[in-house]
Amino acid sequence: MKKTTTETRAYRTEMNDKILNSGFRDFNKFFALDNKAYIDGALNAKTKELMGLSASMVLRCNDCIFYHIDRSIQEGATREELMETFNVALIIGGSIVIPHLRYAFEVMDNIFEEIGKTDS
Repeated sequence: MKKTTTETRAYRTEMNDKILNSGFRDFNKFFALDNKAYIDGALNAKTKELMGLSASMVLRCNDCIFYHIDRSIQEGATREELMETFNVALIIGGSIVIPHLRYAFEVMDNIFEEIGKTDS
């Protein structure tokens, strides 16, 4: 059974808390570095999240795809911006990205539906 967006977010939060409170400080250092990479700088956060999304699709990480779509939408990404990002990933990664493109479309639709934007 597939997880809902709410369940996926809750699982991610629960497991991240478990990892970050494990006492192994190297995890905390990496998570802090990862978080810092996506904040506004010379590139804005939305652009960085879209870049992360494209890389995640090419690397074929569905958990990462969910996260970056979710964050991109929170940062104001439109459906068109997401689809262009999906296309860049498809061009770079080739046909092996297609199953992850299907997943990305499902996640995008679910999140936009959740926030009440069906035509964004």
